[in-house]
Amino acid sequence: MISCVTAQRSILLAGTIAGILLAAPAFAQQPPALAPAATPPAAAPAAAPTLPPGSPLIGRPDGNEAAAKLAPVAPPPIPAAADKLPTAQLKLPPGFNIEVYASGIANTRSLRIGDKGTVFVGTRFGNKVTAIVKKDGKTELKTVAEGLYRPNGLAYHNGTLYIAELSQISKIDNVEANLDKPSKPTVIYSDLPKDEAHGWKFIAIGPDNKLYVPVGQPGNNVLHDKDHGQIRRINLDGTGAEVIAKGVRNTVGFDWNPVNKQLYFSDNGRDWLNEDVPQDELNRVTKVGEHFGAPYCYQGNMLDPEFGWGHNCREFTAPIALTGPHSAGLGLRFYTGDMFPKKYRNAIFLARHGSWNRTNKFGGDVVAVFLNKDGTVKSMEPFITGFLVDNKYIGRPVDVEIMKDGSMLLSDDWNGAIYRITYGKAKVAGR
Repeated sequence: MISCVTAQRSILLAGTIAGILLAAPAFAQQPPALAPAATPPAAAPAAAPTLPPGSPLIGRPDGNEAAAKLAPVAPPPIPAAADKLPTAQLKLPPGFNIEVYASGIANTRSLRIGDKGTVFVGTRFGNKVTAIVKKDGKTELKTVAEGLYRPNGLAYHNGTLYIAELSQISKIDNVEANLDKPSKPTVIYSDLPKDEAHGWKFIAIGPDNKLYVPVGQPGNNVLHDKDHGQIRRINLDGTGAEVIAKGVRNTVGFDWNPVNKQLYFSDNGRDWLNEDVPQDELNRVTKVGEHFGAPYCYQGNMLDPEFGWGHNCREFTAPIALTGPHSAGLGLRFYTGDMFPKKYRNAIFLARHGSWNRTNKFGGDVVAVFLNKDGTVKSMEPFITGFLVDNKYIGRPVDVEIMKDGSMLLSDDWNGAIYRITYGKAKVAGR
């Protein structure tokens, strides 16, 4: 092989020399040229900026003009004023109403409702947990805890508020009785990674009275270790942690089917593979230890081009529904109230935050997912649309929560607001 290459180079060199010799007479006929001015050496190309570990831009195709325009969409720096919220532009099925429940809460994310109707609000970018109290027709905002780091996830059980930060979970006992002077959160679980990528947590308490917490992949598409890409459950005192689901890239919402008590969760697929694939997923856990594919297989039928070698998607549990390309399905909740029409009973409301890894944005809405008796998906249809206008966001839905009167709350971290959805004659916001 080496001798062949040498022979080829010899032929090329001989041809080049012959060309120069043949051109020599022509060069001789030209008048002598002035010596060219010294040319400064070309500047070395600028080095590509080093991205921090876990950056969402890692993996973006080099030299691709369309991809170079894509990046996570930063929300406005301050919450929108109540009279600037987009409720008039949002569309719902006939008979449904939407109104502003609360506003002025920066980066509103997870929602939880206390026994007395207090609405607790977590945040991904802020450092505090807020309580919303409705009293005498007025809305009061109270700070329950502050000085926290990414207190995105909240859970409430028997008077205790659980708060999930980036790397730990804490609790505040008897929280509603002490909203004006809440006690300092007590850490109950700290065995969580400190990765920023997919590090913000969603938590919930299951029918087994245990606390469930996800740990996402520490990057866009990562061959993660035993501590990532999973959902764990722990006792309410922080003991007895176990992994109940694996191969989970990044879930920021889950709930239990009130009929069969199975856990259903949203999961966001990887970026930078294609604008249309993989689609995000809706999954359900039927047994402890199931593996849902990431990072080897996405959307149940697509082997990852980097990590899928040697695997088959049949090795893993397939999603029960695909929820759209890069749609960023986040909070989901089974509807167990009595206000909405009967067709919505035990249906799932899924908030799709909306894509950024796509030229033509997709999502930015709430969909209703209807199930068959065996828990599989029967159909999915739009429920709230209008957050995406002319390929730009005017709001981004995050989490849903069902109130005691059967109405539904929806958080919007883009505007720092919470909306209330009712059916029938419009009612004043409240319990």
